[in-house]
Amino acid sequence: MDMNSLIYEKVLVGLIENGYIVLKEALSKEMQNSLYKIAVNTNMYKQAGISSSNEKHIDNSKRRDKILWLDKDGSSVDEYLDFCEGLSGYLNRELYLGLNSYEAHFACYEEGDFYEKHLDSFSKNNTRIVTTVFYLNPEYKDSDGGNLVMYDKKANKLLSVAPKGGTLVVFLSDKFPHEVLPTYKKRYSIAGWFRSDVR
Repeated sequence: MDMNSLIYEKVLVGLIENGYIVLKEALSKEMQNSLYKIAVNTNMYKQAGISSSNEKHIDNSKRRDKILWLDKDGSSVDEYLDFCEGLSGYLNRELYLGLNSYEAHFACYEEGDFYEKHLDSFSKNNTRIVTTVFYLNPEYKDSDGGNLVMYDKKANKLLSVAPKGGTLVVFLSDKFPHEVLPTYKKRYSIAGWFRSDVR
């Protein structure tokens, strides 16, 4: 069994047992470092918006990160998107989720940035089925902040994930409210969503 297949199986078990999983050093250090360099060196970021419907708007009191949507471009972005496409096919075969697309963006959090508690899937727009977050910073300490904090629907805290490079978080989009705590150091990640656009 190759490395991707091992990761896919771990994700599957995590989603079945808990609805989420956190995997450290999930992908190769080479891919992580290459993605990090791309994220750091681009100047194409735009302020992220918020939405609970089909209309998005900027609200810096709730969310302050900047984003850049990903498309295949011949770089290591292709390798990452291929990994995610493989995971989508695996989850469809094992869980019959009906996933038919994947969207992802680089996220840049400057010092002091945060994202208030939210769900990735909404009652009026529930096409996001599974969320992925892959952290890119090669050096990140607990004191640097910016943790991902996940809750259950009763607002009980489930876990706090430090955004250390190589960590992959996967969870069901409609089950877990989550937030990004204020950062004390610029940090980069890739946030993505497996979608079922026929729901």
